[in-house]
Amino acid sequence: MTEKLDEHRAAIDAIDERIMLLLNERAAHARSIGELKGGAPVYRPEREAQVLRRVGAMASGPLGPARVAAIFTEIMSACRALEQPMSVAYLGPEGTFSEMATFKHFGHGVQGMPAASIDEVFRSVETNLAHNAVVPVENSTEGTIGRTLDLLLTTPLMICGEVVLPVRQNLIAMSDGPGPASYARVYSHPQSLGQCHMWLRQNLPAAERLPVSSNAEAARRAAADPEGCAIGPELAAERYGLALIARSIEDDPRNMTRFLVLGWEQVGPSGRDRTSIVMSAANRPGAVHELISPFARHGVSMSRIESRPARTGQWEYLFFVDIEGHLSEPRVAQALDEVKEKAPYIKVFGSYPAASF
Repeated sequence: MTEKLDEHRAAIDAIDERIMLLLNERAAHARSIGELKGGAPVYRPEREAQVLRRVGAMASGPLGPARVAAIFTEIMSACRALEQPMSVAYLGPEGTFSEMATFKHFGHGVQGMPAASIDEVFRSVETNLAHNAVVPVENSTEGTIGRTLDLLLTTPLMICGEVVLPVRQNLIAMSDGPGPASYARVYSHPQSLGQCHMWLRQNLPAAERLPVSSNAEAARRAAADPEGCAIGPELAAERYGLALIARSIEDDPRNMTRFLVLGWEQVGPSGRDRTSIVMSAANRPGAVHELISPFARHGVSMSRIESRPARTGQWEYLFFVDIEGHLSEPRVAQALDEVKEKAPYIKVFGSYPAASF
């Protein structure tokens, strides 16, 4: 047995040496590309999406597409940092799902900049304090994040990417606390309380539910409360020295949160893209049907439509729409041209690679 182990370990050592040679070779090419760009943006969402899809398609071994994509995200992140250091703003504090989404998309070669509010996340990029931003836009259980949609209406920033993050909620607390059934207080972000409502009702029916600004803040409070616990990701438990009391307590195991990546980049087609717009409809029968009919006529699929009050005080609504395809595709461009002729107001937030992993 020992001889077999030694053989495998020797083979791994030899493979690691070859990997290091190839990583250095890749990094040298990345540095040369940075010099050729001459100050152009180093973050190319469409190119990175193409790389991840290509290596994911080749992942026929034991690692699987998602794990291979995560490895190559970190490789690209480290190589990108050789061209230019990047900073990315996200809704903080540290230990939130927003931080997890940021590093899932950009890798750990960027500097994360936690912000106190979604407004501050937008401002960080608008004032060039950060290169890009990551903001939550919708949750599969609790619905859309209204403040993100409101700010998209006025910002000059473009949507240049998206991140879909599986939401795994955990009950976390000090390891020497009273025990899962005896906690007096549960701290959590309001959305997380909603996502774990049934579990809490069954397992902690007497505990007081205390909504706070973020799951990281919930973890901070639980760390200072011997009779308190919190709901949040494993990352929050790690950051605040808490133990995992119960794992995956979300009511819906398919629970996902979608995040948008914002920046100044004009993103080219990646081969599988999404375009986001907002538009208004005239206040008359059939107006909404007239607005969306050009998409069907040109074979453009709508993946999402969300209505929100236009805040004009006249019962008018704005419609936030995601469509499949890139602005550069003729069918998408023709459909949008027709919509612009019918819509009293329309704004295109951008075309960007659809999330794959």
